[in-house]
Amino acid sequence: MPLWASLTPIAAAALLIGALVLPGSIALAITCVAALLGAVIAAVHHAEVIAHRLGEPFGAMVLAISITSIEVALIVALMLTGGPDHATLPRDTIFSAIMIICNGVIGLCLLVGALQHQEQVFPVIGNSAALATLLALATLSLVLPAFTVSSPGATYAASQLTFAALASLLLWGTFVFVQTVRHRDYFLPPENQADQQAHTAPPPVALAWASFGLLFIALIAVVGLAKLLSPSIESVVAAAGAPKTTISVAIALLVLLPEATAALRAARANRLQTSLNLALGSALASIGLTIPAVAFTSMLIGVPLILGLDAKEMVFLLLTGIVTLITFVSGRGHVMLGAVHLVIFGAFLFLTLVP
Repeated sequence: MPLWASLTPIAAAALLIGALVLPGSIALAITCVAALLGAVIAAVHHAEVIAHRLGEPFGAMVLAISITSIEVALIVALMLTGGPDHATLPRDTIFSAIMIICNGVIGLCLLVGALQHQEQVFPVIGNSAALATLLALATLSLVLPAFTVSSPGATYAASQLTFAALASLLLWGTFVFVQTVRHRDYFLPPENQADQQAHTAPPPVALAWASFGLLFIALIAVVGLAKLLSPSIESVVAAAGAPKTTISVAIALLVLLPEATAALRAARANRLQTSLNLALGSALASIGLTIPAVAFTSMLIGVPLILGLDAKEMVFLLLTGIVTLITFVSGRGHVMLGAVHLVIFGAFLFLTLVP
């Protein structure tokens, strides 16, 4: 294991602890940004070590579940301390993650992979199953609350929220079972696709466990530093006169950096299916783990939870679902598909700033 890969996560975590007790300053903020980027690079390295040891799609699933679990813990902590002021935080975070992953990350992977390899082939059936699960989860969690009448506003009644939480867990758990046990072959790269790791021996078990521990430390540092930098982001947003939802998008972009970087590296190495496993696994975990956690927290402490999207966000969700379905049905990644996803992502960012 390279020395930098061992020391960077520990140094970033130590800086996170120090930043929590030290008074804020410009120098500290710049150092935190540098530590955040270093932790992202280290996280990607350790994720690739684990992925090479476990094989696909287990490696992608480990990274997605790890970072989502930490993010969920932070959202719940903010709900416990922020009260009604954070009623829309889970909704904004989940929606931002879907837009970033399905348009930004997948679009970049398609474009970068196509520029490097002209055209990339990926299996249709596994990705279609993942997209069907994602659309069902997003509709149950983010769309239907805006149309129910048992509670005021874009909220669920307690019984409806319980059903949505259980349905989210059921769908996500079933997908993980299908992806890793029942139909694992649906999520493997095509046999004729180049794989730069196929001819190298897997790392030893001890090294894989060490990478798993350092990956967890690096992800804690990434998410913690991203949240720590959020007041600075809020100040910039306020100074620019941008909407408050911009903050959720900016934080989501920072938190998803490790997965986005790992997905791009896989696309450049002609492993587009690995990129899709990372992206879709992250989006599914974001809903499947977040909704049950925030639903339980909301009912436990009596904090309102606004889940229903506005009309503009629903249009973006529908457009994203249709375009992603067309992309997956084709089974081939090329420049045009990447450009379409990235234009939608650009429109999402622009209309977030200029609603």
